[in-house]
Amino acid sequence: MTDTRRRVKVYTLNEDRQWDDRGTGHVSSCYVERLKGMSLLVRAESDGSLLLESKINPNTAYQKQQDTLIVWSEAENYDLALSFQEKAGCDEIWEKICQVQGKDPSVDITQDLVDESEEERFDDMSSPGLELPSCELSRLEEIAELVASSLPSPLRREKLALALENEGYIKKLLEIFHVCEDLENIEGLHHLYEIIKGIFLLNRTALFEVMFSEECIMDVIGCLEYDPSLSQSRKHREFLTKTAKFKEVIPISDPELKQKIHQTYRVQYIQDMVLPTPSVFEENMLSTLHSFIFFNKVEIVGMLQEDEKFLTDLFAQLTDEATDEEKRQELVNFLKEFCAFSQTLQPQNRDAFFKTLSNMGILPALEVILGMDDAQVRSAATDIFSYLVEYNPSMVREFVMQEAQQNDDDILLINLIIEHMICDTDPELGGAVLLMGLLRTLVDPENMLATANKTEKTEFLGFFYKHCMHVLTAPLLANTTEDKPSKDDFQTAQLLALILELLTFCVEHHTYHIKNYIINKDILRRVLVLMASKHAFLALCALRFKRKIIGLKDEFYNRYIMKSFLFEPVVKAFLNNGSRYNLMNSAIIEMFEFIRVEDIKSLTAHVIENYWKALEDVDYVQTFKGLKLRFEQQRERQDNPKLDSMRSILRNHRYRRDARTLEDEEEMWFNTDEDDMEDGEAVVPPSDKTKNDEDIMDPISKFMERKKLKESEEKEVLLKTNLSGRQSPSFKLSFSSGTKSNLTSQSSASNLPGSPGSPGSPGSPGSPGSVSKSTSQMAAITTKGGLVGLVDYPDDDEEDDEEEDKEETLPLSKKAKLESS
Repeated sequence: MTDTRRRVKVYTLNEDRQWDDRGTGHVSSCYVERLKGMSLLVRAESDGSLLLESKINPNTAYQKQQDTLIVWSEAENYDLALSFQEKAGCDEIWEKICQVQGKDPSVDITQDLVDESEEERFDDMSSPGLELPSCELSRLEEIAELVASSLPSPLRREKLALALENEGYIKKLLEIFHVCEDLENIEGLHHLYEIIKGIFLLNRTALFEVMFSEECIMDVIGCLEYDPSLSQSRKHREFLTKTAKFKEVIPISDPELKQKIHQTYRVQYIQDMVLPTPSVFEENMLSTLHSFIFFNKVEIVGMLQEDEKFLTDLFAQLTDEATDEEKRQELVNFLKEFCAFSQTLQPQNRDAFFKTLSNMGILPALEVILGMDDAQVRSAATDIFSYLVEYNPSMVREFVMQEAQQNDDDILLINLIIEHMICDTDPELGGAVLLMGLLRTLVDPENMLATANKTEKTEFLGFFYKHCMHVLTAPLLANTTEDKPSKDDFQTAQLLALILELLTFCVEHHTYHIKNYIINKDILRRVLVLMASKHAFLALCALRFKRKIIGLKDEFYNRYIMKSFLFEPVVKAFLNNGSRYNLMNSAIIEMFEFIRVEDIKSLTAHVIENYWKALEDVDYVQTFKGLKLRFEQQRERQDNPKLDSMRSILRNHRYRRDARTLEDEEEMWFNTDEDDMEDGEAVVPPSDKTKNDEDIMDPISKFMERKKLKESEEKEVLLKTNLSGRQSPSFKLSFSSGTKSNLTSQSSASNLPGSPGSPGSPGSPGSPGSVSKSTSQMAAITTKGGLVGLVDYPDDDEEDDEEEDKEETLPLSKKAKLESS
């Protein structure tokens, strides 16, 4: 059968309340002689074997969920589900089931309603409640049957619950339980188990208050020890009274609070350990039990929170050096459980809870605890810290910034967290993964506040990069001093991958802070050493870090990459990978493809000029040939201004660009440079800020220049571009010695990032801060001077005056830049 409508997965519910996948097949409904009725059959699509053969029982409650799921219970604690690939198949089988049971297919549960005759029989009763059999040992079986028959109907459940409440029936049943235990009446004990389990499924708070009272709860647990399906009874009461010990780390004076803690523990134990795993249909019947535990926990947290003496003693003993290790461990575990309970609170109550803990000094206390040697104590403290960070990261950030004013970097709370992450002894680094997630939350600008007075992002990131970043990157820097990682075991590789993941996050979400750090500390070069790791996941993390940087298309990063030849480790890894088609191969090709598609000119030229020989034979993708084509087109535009001018005509549909457009572009360049220089930006030679030919000078202007430029006009231009004598002598010399054609070739040459004489190229002499800066400024100013008067338009003189005025009115900061050249 190939019909996809009938394609299903078969699931069964296991003891842990999880659905187990029993296989995929095709379902059909047909009459099965052996079962004497219509049945559901599922045959495996792999080998045709029978995955399921289930008779459609007229009294079984089938439930349709989410349009593609049919769930039912075959026997006690054996639940089945069919998950359909298509809604149409689910509807088809549902109709068959409803047809057998005589139900309308529009219902979602086939056995939700009781028969009318039964309903009328209950409605005709004169008493407001159900008449229960007298509570006697001989009638236990009758009582058990009555409870079981009442559960399927909401009306019968309601009447049974009222009868049990009004007649004090539960206490009478528990008295019989003692009699049965004394007589060792196993049959009676089995009936009592079914009765008490059924009362739980009535889902009534009033009944739970009786059952969970101090005098009744242990007897209720006793009844639930005698499960008929087990060969031997369980010893739950023995565990609760002898094994489980109640520890008061700080004496609790309030008897009501103490009783509430005992009750909550026992009810939680009943829910988790004593009651059998509920079936699909019983799950909702225990919602009131969940609520009972939930509200108990809320009460406990509230009562402890109001006990100021209790909390004061708790924090005092936590931070007291005289407290012995065992006692401190108990205190920390209590505080951890206390915080876990708080997760049940409503948001406004949780606010008050964490505010109270903050006022009591929980963060300084955690700082003390995290500095201790006991691993278990530190682990519990880490869990508490995670509750605080997840609830209110701003509170944690404010604390660490305040403490930085008094303490050394070594004992700052965040640095302690980073150290625990680095020193995690777990081979799988489970703790380190948790801590890295917390650090990521703390440095995430998305959850930082911005007010009228201050910006949390600016303040905290400034603090983090000054006081904490060196601790985070220490393992990375220590391990990358050579050409390959000095330690390359699995645990170290995992740790470095975690650190790289956080650094990659920082590149994406932090701006000048991470840029300064990467360029000043030469971080990218050190990260790319990890491309030589034997662990592919770590090499890919290093590559992902670089890819994130390239993805920003930031020229400061690009110049740093070109100056340090940081494509070399990537190309080397690509060649070492050989012809293997794997993730490393694809990731490296994708990086170069991004450069090609986005037409990042500086990186394109750098890659082709330095690595083309190594990459030219790669022909199974067109990426590298495409990069070479981009590079050649770029060179062609620089070397052939006529061709470029014709392209410009077709592209722009105009013969002359407005001089103000060029001035705006230069203004943008100056502004960008100035903004970047603020905040301590690392200065990398802005060689590729020099404009392309088409940006420097209008192509038509260059064409007209050859015909119309006169000697007198050239002198006039030279005079005007002196900017009141602010240029250095070398600048004047280089400009005055340039002829008309030399102007074009000079700008073309300056556009080649890899050329030996270009500013910012790895081989160029001179300091990056002086030579390249003045060179790029020269190009920009030359452009402006060259544009004025190059074309002999009637209003040339007026434009000349305008240009001079504009240059004279440059902002002071811009003039200062020009004077420094």
